[in-house]
Amino acid sequence: MTRVVGLISGTSVDGIDAVLVDIHGQDLEIKIDLVAGATYPYPKKLRERILEICVGARISMAELAQLDDAIACAFAEAANRIQVGHEKATLIGSHGQTIYHQPPERIEREKINSKSPIGYSLQIGRGAVIANLTNTKTINNFRVADIAVGGHGAPLVPRVDLALFGDPQISSCIQNIGGIANLAYIPAFQGNYLDQVCGWDTGPGNSLLDLAVEHLTDGAKTYDENGAWGASGTPCQALVEKWLQHEYFHLAPPKSTGKELFGKDYLQQCLQDASKYQLSPEDILATLTELTASSIVHSYRTFLPQMPQRVLLCGGGNRNLYLKQRLQELLTPIPVLTTDEVGISADFKEAIAFAVLAYWRESGAPGNLPSATGASHEVLLGEIHQPRIQELATSA
Repeated sequence: MTRVVGLISGTSVDGIDAVLVDIHGQDLEIKIDLVAGATYPYPKKLRERILEICVGARISMAELAQLDDAIACAFAEAANRIQVGHEKATLIGSHGQTIYHQPPERIEREKINSKSPIGYSLQIGRGAVIANLTNTKTINNFRVADIAVGGHGAPLVPRVDLALFGDPQISSCIQNIGGIANLAYIPAFQGNYLDQVCGWDTGPGNSLLDLAVEHLTDGAKTYDENGAWGASGTPCQALVEKWLQHEYFHLAPPKSTGKELFGKDYLQQCLQDASKYQLSPEDILATLTELTASSIVHSYRTFLPQMPQRVLLCGGGNRNLYLKQRLQELLTPIPVLTTDEVGISADFKEAIAFAVLAYWRESGAPGNLPSATGASHEVLLGEIHQPRIQELATSA
């Protein structure tokens, strides 16, 4: 058994999700026991700065260095706090904070480096700083190894989803809804099934909804609690159909995206389109919710080898009851559940995933699935940082 801390802040920048888990077993044959889980909000000014940079604000190298350290310190504090009152972990897996993601197909389309299109993804929050401040071996920077062999570096969790949710009788879609929504399709086990697992980013999750709520409330609110505001409106189907014509939704997997595409600029275009229909604020939120639900279902029907027997929701979007209702109505008769209902916390599944990826890196097991990321082959994911005290002890 290995006790591991998993850390992630997603594209919604809601805060740092931290888990303390015990992991038993090897490679895909693992068992997870969740000891503790909590979300630690960023300080207000730090969150605002991260969000500005994620949508293209200019930043100097000196400012980037300061932000990198500030995020590392926040992650280290989260790691220390989640362990209070518990036996200490021996390993930390930190995803960090994504501030930029450029998939390889976009590079190729824009002819940035058409000879050899390799993507780029930047997660900050230095692992060496976290290791030093927690005195715990830390693994971070998980995406770069997959990108280096031609992958998108996203989504990285389908292999974890296979280990946690694979079933010989039932095919599943594990649907994470963070700022960006992504899926992992896990077929019922049949022979050599590893290359049958697939996954990709379906498009916006909470990103446009959260930005719209901030816009509509002049910053007084940052999200639609339980989806209640959106549920009181009526979606404009003509707008949803127009927005679904965006090229991303029709791009074949493997594919990945981020707020670089579905961020403030995209929302402004949506609001401009909506102005022609004189929609109320609740109608706008209902319509954006319908876009998220419809884009997920469109992705299933267009790109999956077959529809799943069940859908398991996780991520912050699982708490949006209106979004869940719309997904269920669009996918009927396929049941839409949450991962809580099969024994894995829906709120903390992504943080658990990066604890598992760190565990695999430590044990020498690959963490990516080429069928999901588009990489040429399986690789070890993550960079290892030893705490300073251990380094001194080793050299003595």
